[in-house]
Amino acid sequence: MIVRTLDEIIGTDNDVRAETWASRRLLLKKDGMGFSYHDTTIYAGTETHIWYKNHLEAVYCVGGEGEIETVADGKVYPIKDGTMYALNEHDEHYLRAKTDMRLICVFNPPLTGQETHDEEGAYPLVEAE
Repeated sequence: MIVRTLDEIIGTDNDVRAETWASRRLLLKKDGMGFSYHDTTIYAGTETHIWYKNHLEAVYCVGGEGEIETVADGKVYPIKDGTMYALNEHDEHYLRAKTDMRLICVFNPPLTGQETHDEEGAYPLVEAE
């Protein structure tokens, strides 16, 4: 059994930060679950371009407010506490936060832990730890 708390993650190598977000990686590839599990904050007033070409992601908002816009069709979907969205087609999108948004994210294949978005908004597919 794996039991972890957010307090154990904050300030460690599994607390990965960028200009527009912070991701606390609770489960990673090395944990052998077949997915990774993240507690992510998108900072208020920011826009992040994301295109996970190598991963599928499901996201559940547990706090805050913002929106997601799909690049392919320009559709904008509001996000608030209780909203789930799934990027089941490697959807290129913009994530915008009106307030700090706290999101619980699941990635398949799992992340190794230190990935950050590349110039296209993707995480690289890392095979080895």
